[in-house]
Amino acid sequence: MYNVPADFINEQKVWQILDANKTADFGRTKEVLAKAREMKGLNLEDVAVLTNISDPEMLSELFNTANEVKETIYGKRLVVFAPLYISNLCANECLYCAFRATNKEIVRSVLSQEHIAGEVKALINQGQKRILLVAGESYPNQGFQYVLDSIKTIYSIKTDHGEVRRVNVNVAPLKTEEFKLLKDSGIGTYQIFQETYHRETYDKVHVAGKKRDYNWRAWSLHRAMEAGINDVGIGVLFGLFDYRFEILAMMQHINELEEKFGVGPHTISVPRLEPATNSNIASHPPFPVSDIDFRKIVAILRLAVPYTGIIMSTRETAKMRRETFALGVSQISAGSRTNPGGYEEETEDDPSGQFSLGDHRSLDEVIRDVASMGYIPSFCTACYRLGRTGQDFMDLAKPGDIKLHCGPNALSSF
Repeated sequence: MYNVPADFINEQKVWQILDANKTADFGRTKEVLAKAREMKGLNLEDVAVLTNISDPEMLSELFNTANEVKETIYGKRLVVFAPLYISNLCANECLYCAFRATNKEIVRSVLSQEHIAGEVKALINQGQKRILLVAGESYPNQGFQYVLDSIKTIYSIKTDHGEVRRVNVNVAPLKTEEFKLLKDSGIGTYQIFQETYHRETYDKVHVAGKKRDYNWRAWSLHRAMEAGINDVGIGVLFGLFDYRFEILAMMQHINELEEKFGVGPHTISVPRLEPATNSNIASHPPFPVSDIDFRKIVAILRLAVPYTGIIMSTRETAKMRRETFALGVSQISAGSRTNPGGYEEETEDDPSGQFSLGDHRSLDEVIRDVASMGYIPSFCTACYRLGRTGQDFMDLAKPGDIKLHCGPNALSSF
């Protein structure tokens, strides 16, 4: 296990930076936006300035700048995927999650490999090519091997409508040796969210289980990258604590990865707290994020780390998802189910799901809507198949050259 530096996430520094920049004038704000247009990223002070924008004129300029940067790098393509929940067993007690160990109001389910195959066939028949495998932090008797077997099953399924060409994974933190096995299984991105970087809040909402160990979770991306996984995904569950703090703390995490490995996260996810079965905190967020602040979060992250994909899930409504496409979002889930077995049985807001959905539309409906807005739904997986991951991907993304590959490939896969 790594010795995590004491100042890895320096909370005092975050507050000092936020305080020093809380009264930035229009001139300073315009300087930051001009710097953002250079697409070389922003430092913590720059980000702090943008978090305090409230003037309508400046907000408009922030949003326009984010749109300009996003389209310069990625063009009009939007990557489409679906989550596949294989189990809702969990040994943790996270107060915001329906899967938490003591919740008796959901039906626990572990999909067999045969059932997983059925789910995959249903997803392929819908048109999906990318899957995000998700599981709670507890597995059947075979332990972590269950995840590896599930990945193998997903890749093995072929139908008249094609196959899943890339499996990304969101599972609990692993040991380095286990990450190596995950790498060898052929995954794309390993994704994990810290949920909140504020240690006091982290301790309050994670009351039992392995997830109580802040450092073990925060340092998991280091272990993954040391094990050879080039692409990792990061994220915060907005609503647990002050979003301004969370953005700057996550930027510290990103900077640490870039310093250590020469490359930051491949994706950033921006989930907001949504109602979950038998969870009071999920229905009443301690730090609720308004729609306007949520749009600010997406725009700021696009400017702060312009080369990174931003993922928008079906937690949000169709309207909010549409609004964020122009602010920096480059990947979306569609037709999602958050309960094991939800695709074959065609369930929507099953009470055994992890959280409530905001967008219940089918994949076909989402694609039609995206296309009507002038975006190109992309099912392309060429980067993974051609080895354009990690540093190789960033070498194309940072100067804005990746869209020369993404645009044509998105059209051909569409």
